[in-house]
Amino acid sequence: MEVRRINADKITAAVKRLYMDMNYYIGNDILGALKKAENTESSPIGKNVLAQLLENNKIAADEEIPICQDTGMAVLFVEYGERVVIENGSFEDAVQEGVRRAYIDGYLRKSVVNDPIFDRINTKDNTPAIIYTTIVPGNRIKILAGCKGFGSENMSAIKMLPPSAGIEGVRDFVLDTVRYAGPNPCPPIVVGIGIGGTFEKAAMLAKKATLRPIDTYNPDRKYAELESELLSEINKMGFGPAGLGGDSTALGVNIEYFPTHIAGMPVAVNICCHAARHKETEI
Repeated sequence: MEVRRINADKITAAVKRLYMDMNYYIGNDILGALKKAENTESSPIGKNVLAQLLENNKIAADEEIPICQDTGMAVLFVEYGERVVIENGSFEDAVQEGVRRAYIDGYLRKSVVNDPIFDRINTKDNTPAIIYTTIVPGNRIKILAGCKGFGSENMSAIKMLPPSAGIEGVRDFVLDTVRYAGPNPCPPIVVGIGIGGTFEKAAMLAKKATLRPIDTYNPDRKYAELESELLSEINKMGFGPAGLGGDSTALGVNIEYFPTHIAGMPVAVNICCHAARHKETEI
């Protein structure tokens, strides 16, 4: 396979478009789930909230304005073809510039501060973005991108379970995390779960799980069944849309897993609000 040369400006333009589009247009998977929830919601208040969310998403798309005032922190999962060469710049700089231009030119709220504890000065362009890169065969670049608001991010958790905890331990930790979050993450939520790997790998898997379309299932039947079971149990909690009561506490539960050490079973839960913004592109 021949080496493919890609100008850095092409990366920047693609990333800019991703972030403007995902903030203006809700994904079809979320839109479909919201419509289904509105049809099945038994609570009149919950049904009304869902109708408002659908109207909000339509207005955002029609007027090309943000779905939510918290336009999140940019996170990208990149599959970088080993036969790709970036010209006139670096891949990292091109991605950061794309995020910068999206948030400035798209009038998206800039929420990133330069120091987590001391200065906390706004960077004024929502950079730096967080980029996870995997080198893969081929000469193309695939980008899976999301922008994560922190009302829901703050409700996320990780736990290093012993293997003896088994599936019951995983189930209890996930449900306890969602129960503790309650109405805070702006339900109906999407729950991303990462199981296995190491401490940090589980968290990455959970974040990536929130970016997977909620109308898909884990290809492993056992994990797919666990996704369905957890979704059912979460919706029995009754927090409902906006936390005002009802059947629709969650729109989806996605699980990703990875091999792990014989002595451990890391589990991470990343909660995402109803504005579960995600989009992908291939260059």
